[in-house]
Amino acid sequence: MEKNNTNEPSREKDLSASATPLSTFDKETKIVPAQEIQVAPSATPSSSTQGPTFVYALGRIEPRFPHQAIEKEYFQAAGRVDASGLTDRQTLYTVLSKPENRYLARQLCWLFTIEGVETYILQVRDPTDLSLLIGAVRSAPRLTDVDVIIGVLGQIAPPEMCNGITVPIVALDQLYSFDIESLIKSIPRPEKIEVKHFATAAEELFLRIMQVADNSGATDQYRALNYLAVRYPAIYVTAAEAYARNSALTSVDVLTSSLAGVRNIVDVVFSFTNRQTDVIEKYFTRVDVSEEFPFLVTKMSPYFDH
Repeated sequence: MEKNNTNEPSREKDLSASATPLSTFDKETKIVPAQEIQVAPSATPSSSTQGPTFVYALGRIEPRFPHQAIEKEYFQAAGRVDASGLTDRQTLYTVLSKPENRYLARQLCWLFTIEGVETYILQVRDPTDLSLLIGAVRSAPRLTDVDVIIGVLGQIAPPEMCNGITVPIVALDQLYSFDIESLIKSIPRPEKIEVKHFATAAEELFLRIMQVADNSGATDQYRALNYLAVRYPAIYVTAAEAYARNSALTSVDVLTSSLAGVRNIVDVVFSFTNRQTDVIEKYFTRVDVSEEFPFLVTKMSPYFDH
């Protein structure tokens, strides 16, 4: 049993993305890292079949031309700006950032990719949020750039919507854009761990969560993991301290919480195995994923099996 059974939401500091420039299960779901973390196929939707399916996903936003006419219109707009010395990406950002070209941004197909795979088409609920999508274009993109989307899963897009791409539509309610380095720098580092070692440990854990197979952010366990990755610094501190004790992260389990009832609450359990003694230490944090925006219920604590 877990040692901590409090149901009071934790007030422990989370990682707000703005500071980084960021259904209960029918069965136990286990995530076991081999060469990379893999998830068992028992994943369930993020809510009951009668309610909406929420999405909390990590990936990249890519603007696409839905058809040739919009592409031609864009090049005409690009011809009216001074793009001397700018890359194609910088030119795109410059054009879309101009208020007079906002009509182009509304016409574009905003594609969300996860690990390079076309996963969702994004639609903003509020037209004023279009600026968030434009900001995600970035004038100087890097491989470490990350976009976090929070929204509601919709129907499959018709082929004519995005130049033949047929993936689910997500009604976007929130978007965070940052780079991994900025995220790691925002995490309070324990004084006993060197900056270099802490940054390496945190980056490895973040990338392992991002690279989980089939992590589209539309199931409870993935939403909980993705939420923790960008909003809860204690998982990185715990991992770095375990590495300093010569332990390896050997599994991440997402379990139905003993507190789950009318709420969808999951326990995310991190297991660390000492490389010399094979002694296993487990720590867990509890996340409520009942609604669109997950939140922390119990801060990181030791976990004990039955």
